[in-house]
Amino acid sequence: MDIQGYCAPGYEALYDAFASNFRDHGDTGASFCAVLRGEIVASLWAGSADRDGARPFEEHTLTNVFSSSKGVLALIALQQVAAGRLDLDLPVAHYWPEFAAAGKQDITGRQLLCHRSGVIAFREKVADDLIYDWEAALRQVAATEPWWTPGSRQGYAPFLYGWTLGGLIEKASGLSLMSLYCEGVAEPLALDGGFGAVGHRSTSIADVGPLKKPLPELRDNAIGRSIKEDRQGPVATAFTNPVTLMMGTNGASWRGALIPAANGHFSARDLATIYGDLASEAPALLPADLLRTSIEEQSRGQDAILQAEVAFACGFIRSGEAQDLYFGSPAGFGHPGAGGSIGFADPLAEVGFGYVTSRMGQSLFMDQRAVGLMQCLYRLL
Repeated sequence: MDIQGYCAPGYEALYDAFASNFRDHGDTGASFCAVLRGEIVASLWAGSADRDGARPFEEHTLTNVFSSSKGVLALIALQQVAAGRLDLDLPVAHYWPEFAAAGKQDITGRQLLCHRSGVIAFREKVADDLIYDWEAALRQVAATEPWWTPGSRQGYAPFLYGWTLGGLIEKASGLSLMSLYCEGVAEPLALDGGFGAVGHRSTSIADVGPLKKPLPELRDNAIGRSIKEDRQGPVATAFTNPVTLMMGTNGASWRGALIPAANGHFSARDLATIYGDLASEAPALLPADLLRTSIEEQSRGQDAILQAEVAFACGFIRSGEAQDLYFGSPAGFGHPGAGGSIGFADPLAEVGFGYVTSRMGQSLFMDQRAVGLMQCLYRLL
């Protein structure tokens, strides 16, 4: 495998760690980037961006990072707090009156951010094309009944998170989510990607598909077992209503839509740049004092949907003890995405980390590919 890119002196071992993902773990197109104290110490890419091997994977190639999108969405919400437009402890309905329907009148923005709202899936079967219509999705989520009493338990919202939080951001700011992303995140950091796969600086888009040979799991697949045991239950419904949430990810409709919990298309360099800024002592994207309080633990427990012990800050997952949720140090925070992509910040080491892949593993957290790169990087620090 011809590895392209750059490693700073002293970080050359990352070449082989990245190459081993292709040699041993099934990668066919991927990129990796690490930022240390504001400087890129590694930016590597290799393979092809399409299934036929006709288009090379490049540094600016955008890959659907699925739930790694959620960290970027949370950042935009926190920027509205910084601007005085949004108070996380007010009810969402204060800004978005329609959201009060079906017993949601007391749900706060903070509860949305740390997955304690109970709004984890559409209750009714919805049309397959609903997810491609932003305004229709907002209306549907505003009418949706929570699955349990809001605030009573932690339950991850795989897809509705994007419409609940995204809708709140737009209602509170009076501005479109895309304009807020462009002006508040993409332009200051000169990022290549964003939500969806159109309208960004890069036009190189990777096709995603499953790994040809599954990786050994770093944890028991409790989510898959729960889905099989109860096809109508909250776990299955959260991931499959509608089925286009799982089936349409290479299509033009998916790439052209705004599905901010799941269709962010970023490069590894994009993610490392974002989290490198958030790992710094003087971040450009958020006031330092707001960032410090926002990354404090807000909720911890056996998550009703993820079927795992997870700790949430305001929109970010906190570093945990499990290997697939350990983000550099106990102070780390970030967000993995289904299939293996990950972006995280480690304020102790001032590290920003990004890895994206077009070959999806079966985990919703990190798998051996990102873990191996992280472990190699930290041996070199």
